Amino acid sequence: MLLEAMKSSNPLGVMIARGDLAVECGWERLADIQKEIVSICGAAHVPVIWATQVLESLVKSGVLTRAEITDVVNGRRASCVMLNKGKYIVEAVSTLDTILHLNTYQTKAELKPLLLWSHFFH
Repeated sequence: MLLEAMKSSNPLGVMIARGDLAVECGWERLADIQKEIVSICGAAHVPVIWATQVLESLVKSGVLTRAEITDVVNGRRASCVMLNKGKYIVEAVSTLDTILHLNTYQTKAELKPLLLWSHFFH
């Protein structure tokens, strides 16, 4: 799919909509598939949007959770991170900026051998 999209002259990016992805691949494989998508897109120089409920409890209630911090740190490998609207969006944007800029030397995923084909031929 990515190779076909890259043939177009239109700009291209990939959004990792994790709720939909979990429905397609199962929650057990979600984290691994996310990493593979980021790696494949990185190798192809295609930007990735890290999406779906990033900092959701902070945006909605003003309370940051540990899981959300980890989620943002994992989102560092993406080109950008999408937040949903909410009452505390300004605080969420500030927190996102702070987390993304800590230890930025580790922001991009390493390019490792891709074993994606093995997921389809069992």
